[in-house]
Amino acid sequence: MIINYVGVSEISGSLIVLEGVKDASYDELVEVRLDSGVKRQGRIVQIDGERVVVQVFEGTSSISLSNTSVHLTGRPLELPLSSEILGRVFSGSGKPIDGLGKIFPKKKMDINGVPINPISRLYPRNYINTGISTIDTLITLIRGQKLPIFSGSGMKHNELAVQIARQAKIQGADESNFAIVFAAMGVKNDVAEYFKRKFDESGVLQRVVMFLNLSNDPIIERILTPRCALTAAEYLAFELDMHVLVIMTDMTSYAEALREFSSSKGEIPGRKGFPGYLYSDLASLYERAGMVKGKKGSVTQIPILTMPNDDITHPVPDLTGYITEGQIVLDRSLSSQGYYPPISVLPSLSRLMKDGIGEEYTRDDHSDLANQLFSSYAKVMDARALASVIGEDDLSDIDKKYMKFGKYFEKKFLNQGINENRSIEESLDLGWKLLSLLPREELSRIDDKIINQRYVEGSEEIFKQDQKINLLDENDSSEDDEDDQD
Repeated sequence: MIINYVGVSEISGSLIVLEGVKDASYDELVEVRLDSGVKRQGRIVQIDGERVVVQVFEGTSSISLSNTSVHLTGRPLELPLSSEILGRVFSGSGKPIDGLGKIFPKKKMDINGVPINPISRLYPRNYINTGISTIDTLITLIRGQKLPIFSGSGMKHNELAVQIARQAKIQGADESNFAIVFAAMGVKNDVAEYFKRKFDESGVLQRVVMFLNLSNDPIIERILTPRCALTAAEYLAFELDMHVLVIMTDMTSYAEALREFSSSKGEIPGRKGFPGYLYSDLASLYERAGMVKGKKGSVTQIPILTMPNDDITHPVPDLTGYITEGQIVLDRSLSSQGYYPPISVLPSLSRLMKDGIGEEYTRDDHSDLANQLFSSYAKVMDARALASVIGEDDLSDIDKKYMKFGKYFEKKFLNQGINENRSIEESLDLGWKLLSLLPREELSRIDDKIINQRYVEGSEEIFKQDQKINLLDENDSSEDDEDDQD
């Protein structure tokens, strides 16, 4: 029996309150009809006896206390799904906004997902090659992992997200069974257009599913965006046996929308005004990554979040670090020096890296090489700190070698072009050239047998020669520019 409830008892922000409602369910989808005939959607977010609080997705403007009709649908918010979603662009609530019409669904799925039984989870193995040396070699992304990027306002995390989406590939997967689900929350129109244009130009748009919540869209829609994106990813992975990489930006915008929603409900705030359940809410999103026994597909997550005032102890990055398996931290000082991607190596880590690299997946020397690069770069930081006190000229010979190693590490290894796609072999070989700038006895974290095989004699001359070639190229290009002007 269909029951329509006419009139609402209270309106507060994006919430309306109904009295005398029976048999309602939490998260149930409702249809709100205004006296003008306009229909809006909402969901039940609080039940207190027969008193029900409804969150209206499109906002409560023009809603009348007396003439508004509310219909309970008896089902949660569901996303229509089929293989047609690939190459499509949706709003934050899952409605097509690319002008190509509706999706003809083969299945509808609850956007809140179904918890994965821990016993049925497979341990993440095999790495995802991003073509970025710092990530592939030192902070390796493993299939089925959740590895966030901690960035700051104004830094190049959007460019990094596009590059990863364009270059990412999994061993044994091709375009037919590899897809990217991209969710943007609270972005400006020009940023949304940037993502669409870059995906289109690079030719990967046909295997990307985009969910865009713009900054001028209802803030409540922002809470739905990552859930819709993850539901699409789960369908592609566990129904169509695809390997799916989910990139979500910006999780800080999501958390701030959750804070505003919590405040409008009158809930007691926690740290910095965020709700006390922020941890469990974020976990309900991040834990939807992984692999399941009996299923060929996988869901890998790269959430991107901007740290307010570059504060890594802010509640959003702090809680995210507890839930996820590592983090990639971007450094503002590296960014201001012109390095891209400006990844701060020492605070970054991938906790599952050790199980997805090595002879079976990448190369037998990968683990030892990564450990030695971390150790050597840490000594570079110590040498720089000492040089700031006593001056570089008074450093010991070995500290000067570490200073030189650090300079080439940042210029040649960490820094790479936004369109440069390096194979894992290229990245590992480059790492060995850098370590060969140091004396053999300093490579204490690598077995002597591997050092004898991989150590590159005269690597400093190789870097100097490369630098001369680069300078010649720059001079040639500047001369060409002058000729064009003439």
